[in-house]
Amino acid sequence: ETRPHQDVLRSPHIRLVPLAELRWLRVGPKLFQYVLKVLVQSVQLLYTLLRIDQPSYILLQNPPGLPSIAVAWVAGLFWRSKLIIDWHNYGYTIMSLSHGRNHPLVRIAKWYEKLFGRLSDYNLCVTAAMKEDLWVNCNIKAVTLYDKPAAYFKETPLDLRHSLYMKLAQDYEPFRPRAEPGGCSAERSAFTERDGRDGHVVQTRGRPALLISSTSWTEDEDFSVLLKALEDYERFIDEGAKLPALVCVITGKGPLKDYYNGLIQKLHFKHIQICTPWLEAEDYPLLLGSADLGVCLHKSSSGLDLPMKVVDMFGCCLPVCAIYFECLHELVKHEENGLIFRDSSELAEQLKMLFLGFPTVEGKLHSFRQNLRASKELRWDESWDQIVLPLLGHKE
Repeated sequence: ETRPHQDVLRSPHIRLVPLAELRWLRVGPKLFQYVLKVLVQSVQLLYTLLRIDQPSYILLQNPPGLPSIAVAWVAGLFWRSKLIIDWHNYGYTIMSLSHGRNHPLVRIAKWYEKLFGRLSDYNLCVTAAMKEDLWVNCNIKAVTLYDKPAAYFKETPLDLRHSLYMKLAQDYEPFRPRAEPGGCSAERSAFTERDGRDGHVVQTRGRPALLISSTSWTEDEDFSVLLKALEDYERFIDEGAKLPALVCVITGKGPLKDYYNGLIQKLHFKHIQICTPWLEAEDYPLLLGSADLGVCLHKSSSGLDLPMKVVDMFGCCLPVCAIYFECLHELVKHEENGLIFRDSSELAEQLKMLFLGFPTVEGKLHSFRQNLRASKELRWDESWDQIVLPLLGHKE
C-alpha cells in the first residue's frame, strides 16, 4: 500500500488506524465473495469506530460508501456525532463500468447510496454539477468544496529537479543522459547537468520534453488514447517537424497496469521513451513541479466529479491537456490553463502545437504556465476554513 505523505505521518492531530485485509475471503463465487467482504468490513469498521474517543463529527469520503456510510451512521448514533459525507463521485457509477448499469449489484448500490446518503447531517461535494444532481435526484443538500492542492504541490526549483532526476535515473533509463558526459560536468541527467566546479545546475541543451500523466489504471481511463497520440507525434518528427524528443512518465498502480505495460512494450519509438514508475508520496509533487506538460485521461463515471490529478498539476503550475467530459470546464479552462481534447488525433495535434520549437520558443505552453502562476488559487486548508468551518458553526 502507499505510504502517506510525511505531513500526515508527522501530524500530532492525525492517528492512522489500519484495517486488516483478509485474504481468505477470496474463495467461492464472486458474488458470495463480495457479500462476505461487505459483511466483514462492516464489523471491522464498526468495531474500530466504537473504540476511538468520542468524535464531534465523523467525516466520510464517498466512494467507497458500501458499507462505510451505513456503519458511520450507526457509529454516529452511538456517539451522538454529526455525520458529514464528502461526495467525490457515486460508487454505483464506478461499479457500473465493470458490471453494467443494470447489474443487480449496481442497482442495490444505487438504492443504498441514495437512501443512506440522506441520513447525513452535512454534505460536501466537488462540483456545482454534483451539487445540483444530489439535490434533484437524491434530495440531498450539499455545499460545493472544490478539491484544492496541498501546499507541497508547487513548482520545483532547478536544484531539486536535478536531484530528483538523478535519483530516478538509478532505476529508469529515460532519466539518464543521452550521451556520455563531456567536459567538466560532474553529473548529468537527461534534462539537467551540475557543473563539477561551481555546483551550478543548468538545463541541458536539446533536452527532451517531460510529459507526465498519473492514473489508477482502471476502466475510467483509456490509456490507448495517449499511446495512439504518441504514435502520431513520432510520425510528425519523422516527417520533419521541429519537435523535441519526449519522455512520458505515467505514475500510479492499479488493475490494468500490466495490460498497458504490455501494449507499451510493443511500441518501438525512436524519439519517445515511456516509463511507469511507482513514486514515493514525497517525490510525486516534485515530479509534477518539474514536468513540462500534464495529460489527464480521467473520464468521470458519473460526469460529476473532477480529476484530483489535474488539481495537483495546477498547484504545480503545470499546464494540462485533458480529455473532455461534462463538467470538466469547472476546472480546465480551454486555451487559458490548458487544452481539452476529445480523441487521440486531437491530443496529438495539441502536443505538436505546444512543443513546436521547444524549449526555445515561448508559445502557449509558456502562457498557460504564466496564467497558472498568476491565478493564485486558494490552497486546501484556506478553502476548508472559508467553506466548511462556517458550515459547522465555527467563527473564523
